[in-house]
Amino acid sequence: MSLLHTDEGARALAEAMGEKDPGSLAAATRLRRSHSPEMAAEALGQAQLRHAARAKFGDLAPSLFFTHDALEQATRPVVSAWRAQRLKAEGITRVVDLGCGIGADSLACLRAGVDVVAVELDETTAQHAAANLSGGTVLHGDAVTLAPELLADAGPETCVFIDPARRTESGRTWKVEAFTPPWDFVLSLLDGPHSTVVKLGPGVPKQLLPEAVEALWVADRNDVVECSLWRTPGARPGHGAVLLDSRFPDLTQGVRVDDAPHEPLPVAPVGRYLLEPHGAVIRAGALDRVDPDAWLLDPQVAYLSTDHPVDTPLATCFEVLEDLDFNPKTLKAWVREHRVGSLEIKKRAIDVDPAELRKKLQPKGPNQATLVLVRTREGARALVVRRLATTSTG
Repeated sequence: MSLLHTDEGARALAEAMGEKDPGSLAAATRLRRSHSPEMAAEALGQAQLRHAARAKFGDLAPSLFFTHDALEQATRPVVSAWRAQRLKAEGITRVVDLGCGIGADSLACLRAGVDVVAVELDETTAQHAAANLSGGTVLHGDAVTLAPELLADAGPETCVFIDPARRTESGRTWKVEAFTPPWDFVLSLLDGPHSTVVKLGPGVPKQLLPEAVEALWVADRNDVVECSLWRTPGARPGHGAVLLDSRFPDLTQGVRVDDAPHEPLPVAPVGRYLLEPHGAVIRAGALDRVDPDAWLLDPQVAYLSTDHPVDTPLATCFEVLEDLDFNPKTLKAWVREHRVGSLEIKKRAIDVDPAELRKKLQPKGPNQATLVLVRTREGARALVVRRLATTSTG
């Protein structure tokens, strides 16, 4: 149970937030002069969490309450805003959030004008969620137990949202028997009468995904942050990717691409340009949506090539400057000849450690270069490339 949700707790937290280094011994000494050791420790711990949360929550972080685990699993604001806006657009006016954590997704729903009833199993986290969700209802209890009552009279305007915890004492897990709430319960919701959205980690094994749902790999800028499963009025069964950008918060719908039926991509040698598809596009199986003229270099590797530059949020485009044998002696000679001191090495499906290869190549000099190690039908190649600037915002 948290000590912070009292008048004294608020004062202690305000003092802790005023400390430049809330993790220091000096800060603890100062707070203990006017508060109990337990209160001082919790206030300073919360201040440290708020500082850490700035990377994910920005200016919103200092006004929210966190726990370590809940902060780690909490949805980024740009993603929760996208989800809330989509739910509202589909006619959802009430969300039942089963396992709300500190309430990041519920908060986005409230801000979008959608009512929220949230459930959280951990008592301290539930207290924090209640403080974060002014205007929403937070219940402390087990989602499996409370769900039947909360959904008993729910109509088509209600949607269940669930983000099952995927962590054990040993760390993250994809063993479904370790999920909280259990995976069988999650599947029962997806197969039930109510609209349902499930948030999972981006590395979810595809064999776990039910066929009748829309599975979307969602990215914020270059980071693939989740796979969400949708069974809602507007859901389209199949796989897709949604690319958002926290630099442009007004673009809450992002760029959408799906894996509609398609012909296999052709395989051909390296062209004038190399395309590195976004991770979300790769996971969604939508490589053929990157550019209609693109081809694969290898049927099993997600590098594409074209003979024209491509400006798209779905992939990074590189101009191929040189096509070299993948031979350490050849590459070392090239690096020495071109006086390359700053060397970026990228690769997929090539059994090499870029850090170890960089040591062998001994880069030294004023110039910089990017090497991409690729697998082709002719064998492994080392491409010297130049990253092209993109103007596309989707």
